Amino acid sequence: MEKHLVIGASGQLGIELVIGLQERYGIDAVVASDIRKGNDELANRSEFTKLDATDAEAVKKVITEGGFTTVYQLVAMLSAKGEADPVRAWDLNMKSLMNVLECAKEGLKVFWPSSIAVFGPEAEKDETPQDVFCDPTTIYGVSKVSGELWCNYYFEKYGVDVRSLRYPGLIGYRSMPGGGTTDYAVDAFYKAIEGVDFECYLKPNESLPMMHMDDAIRATLDLMAAPADQIKHRTSYNLSGCSFSPEELTLEIQKHCPNFNTTYNPDHRQNIAASWPNSLDDTKAREDWGWKPEYGTKELVEAMLNALRN
Repeated sequence: MEKHLVIGASGQLGIELVIGLQERYGIDAVVASDIRKGNDELANRSEFTKLDATDAEAVKKVITEGGFTTVYQLVAMLSAKGEADPVRAWDLNMKSLMNVLECAKEGLKVFWPSSIAVFGPEAEKDETPQDVFCDPTTIYGVSKVSGELWCNYYFEKYGVDVRSLRYPGLIGYRSMPGGGTTDYAVDAFYKAIEGVDFECYLKPNESLPMMHMDDAIRATLDLMAAPADQIKHRTSYNLSGCSFSPEELTLEIQKHCPNFNTTYNPDHRQNIAASWPNSLDDTKAREDWGWKPEYGTKELVEAMLNALRN
């Protein structure tokens, strides 16, 4: 029987992943864990276990006693927030991953999310390829590059079936974002629904890879369900949905909310965004395990506005 543990289940991605796992495997096949319980009614249908992912003994105890087949380790301090306290961000991001990888030597399948933050200013900006030199400019990106290498090491050294995706900016409506550079887009949708102007901390033409949360969850579940021999990259797969700038997002939202307006006041997050790709080449994900996005910019905007209105 499949049994899935989601560590970091109360975050933006965690809530959506718990619900996605419930729909695919059943409510009782999913256990959520975090340092606090979230308040999403659908996610809370599954059992919840309080867990500090940096506590190695606690992680081992929960995994050993739970009889899990798969662990999704989502705990991380994101890019913008991490720059305020880089040592703490490194400690949280790496300890939480290493604790799970050590447990996984006993036969667990593991998912760990990477990010477009692994890329730096030397990478090609458009259609950034799967295999490229990574020179991140944030501690979040540094921890993600390091995590990718650790994942590959545990696969090569111990045979751990660990899989990963380089997520673009994720756009969902079930929770507020948690300190990422691409989070401006989620905030823009809330402001549009509230009927107030939006002040963006990026430049109007700063294009970034983005993805609707439904696509991200489907990609994650499809990756984890694929036969092991189809997974050719044990660092992390590029994953692409759509790309847009704040200006392009504003124009698309205005088709539904004509009075919506964006002003621009770039801050330190602009420098982070400028070091990241405009778009990704995810050919390897498409070839190896059949990835294909369903949401372009138009579909993403319509889905977000409809969800928030309801």
